[in-house]
Amino acid sequence: MKQFLLSLFVTAVLLASEAHAGAIRIKDLVEFDGVRGNDLVGYGLVVGLNGTGDGIRNAPFTEEIMSNILERLGVNVTGEQFRPKNVAAVFVTASLPPFARAGGRIDVTVSAIGDAKSLLGGTLIMTPLNAADGQIYAVAQGTIIAGGASAEGEAASVVQGVPTSGVVPSGAHVEREVDFDFSSLSSLRIALREPDFTTAGRIERAINSDFGSRVAVMLDSGTIQLDIPATRMRSPAHALGRIENISVQPERKARVVVDQRSGTIVMGEDVRISRVAVSQGNLTLRIQEAPLAVQPNPFSEGETVVVPRSRADITEEEGTGLAEVSGGTSLSEVVAGLNALGVSPRDMIDILKSIKAAGALHAEFLVR
Repeated sequence: MKQFLLSLFVTAVLLASEAHAGAIRIKDLVEFDGVRGNDLVGYGLVVGLNGTGDGIRNAPFTEEIMSNILERLGVNVTGEQFRPKNVAAVFVTASLPPFARAGGRIDVTVSAIGDAKSLLGGTLIMTPLNAADGQIYAVAQGTIIAGGASAEGEAASVVQGVPTSGVVPSGAHVEREVDFDFSSLSSLRIALREPDFTTAGRIERAINSDFGSRVAVMLDSGTIQLDIPATRMRSPAHALGRIENISVQPERKARVVVDQRSGTIVMGEDVRISRVAVSQGNLTLRIQEAPLAVQPNPFSEGETVVVPRSRADITEEEGTGLAEVSGGTSLSEVVAGLNALGVSPRDMIDILKSIKAAGALHAEFLVR
């Protein structure tokens, strides 16, 4: 029950702080069409591991890429047999930010794909990163910072975190720019991260009010069309720089989010419960094993036999009958009504499911 109260308290604090803060900037609610990153991926080799690399027999692709790298460096390894334990094959991923320019640096994530035990202390060898079009947009290289640790002995081992994955901060140089002439745009679409007709309408009115003319038109619940020339700004970048700092009050759906693993319950401010009666009880099943050993008589032929003896019973806890949960017109009233049931957070999850099934919970119910 304490965890349930704590979750609702955190929710109330967040809602109160949001109400106190007032409106939210448009830049925190939307994405601008064309202003997006691009995913990059590459296949490379990590060296310098302390005996925690791939087993070459279990990961033959590691030997292949190592041979290719050595041959590019002028070392002929054709027909040679080598079994190093300090190398590992990895996938390298990164996100190319919008308007990234050649010569800039971006972070990369490195993940082992073989049977390497750890990438701690390893160095990523020069790895080209490709986009979906097959072109190379960045080249990564550098020392890996892994977020885990592992140790093992003759009969036991321990692993904390994920030592087979790490990052290289600013580990890739941007070699190619995305061909996108942003300054030539005459119109731009603004996409809401959470589509809602009310929020989209408020954004439209806020933009038009700020510019003093009709420069924005709501197309649907998730899209707003912006007329760049009508803003009379020097460039699209200047127009977006002004628009993204305009504040609006977003509208949110009433939601109840439940995490069954941790027993956490989070409710939105607009959650409402109609007047309903709830009865909740628990069944306890107990099974006790008390085996009995039966021995043969003295000096007789026979064997000791273990006879199983089990005792099973079911106990139903006495409940308090039906408890009435009054219809709540605010979050505090809903919380007070649910707390009156006096049950644990996990039982509260089942009660909320039943209230939703009865049609008395007026909110979107999400189970994680």
